[in-house]
Amino acid sequence: MGKFSFEEVNELYVDVLREIGNIGSGNATTAIASMLDLRLNMNVPKVELLSFQEFGSAISAEDETIVGIYLGLEQDIEGSMMFLMKLDSAHYLVNRLMGRDPDYKEDFTEMDLSAIKEIGNIIAGSYLSALSSMTNLTISPTIPYVAIDMAAAILSVPACMFGQYGDNALLIETQFGDEVMIEGYFILLPELDSYDKILSALGIAI
Repeated sequence: MGKFSFEEVNELYVDVLREIGNIGSGNATTAIASMLDLRLNMNVPKVELLSFQEFGSAISAEDETIVGIYLGLEQDIEGSMMFLMKLDSAHYLVNRLMGRDPDYKEDFTEMDLSAIKEIGNIIAGSYLSALSSMTNLTISPTIPYVAIDMAAAILSVPACMFGQYGDNALLIETQFGDEVMIEGYFILLPELDSYDKILSALGIAI
């Protein structure tokens, strides 16, 4: 068991997490823009350390259907991460990727879900690249899992992990787009021993 606990997070560490969020969001926006052949503008990401009780209201109503992309973390850092999008944002990205009318809103097909997984891979890779660069740690994502469900159901996954690791987790809210703004929410949940590694790699006393 690591020495780290969420209740002991200091302001310096939160500042580092914010910087990782800023770099990761910028990398993700650039990667998505290249993938979709678009010029995208990005708003300054909002990075917060929140309790699970605060997550629902920060993302959406509990009964709103959203898209969740879940990945495990392996190698130097173990744990998990999620990227959440509202349906409108997911439809826009998939429609653009598939060359469809931007207003197309039919249920996602298997091919659409594959596209969402690929988008998730790119976004996750962008955030993990930022974290790896700042810590010199090797971090690899597992194959993504996509869920389309009510927010309360999707957020039950990190809720279970909060019970093991503490009361808080990192939430990065990012917005990017051209004529349509895409809203995305990134949740980082390393295991406690991995938080120790991140802190040590950043030179922050535990």
